[in-house]
Amino acid sequence: MLTREEILAKAVGHEVVDLPSGGQVKVRGLTRDEALQVQEANGTAARDNTTIALGLVEPALSVEEVATWAKTAPAADSIEISRAIARLSGMVEGAGKSGPARARRRS
Repeated sequence: MLTREEILAKAVGHEVVDLPSGGQVKVRGLTRDEALQVQEANGTAARDNTTIALGLVEPALSVEEVATWAKTAPAADSIEISRAIARLSGMVEGAGKSGPARARRRS
């Protein structure tokens, strides 16, 4: 059994992501409260922008900055970042039924 201290000390994982257009960014998984914040965002673009803004560690960007970047950046870059954040957050298929809501599978 985990102790109270062990539960409170748990942190989300980090990962460096290679972007298809070149370069790297550092991302982390979302906490439960952040995952709920993403679910409350109004619309698909707002949810994606919120996910990236919360999970992007280096460089750190606000939701508004992510939205501006998304207007000109290759879609593959934001998809790669979102997938890494979802995986680190345990929000992908096969991540277990007791975790946060799973991210939708993109085709």
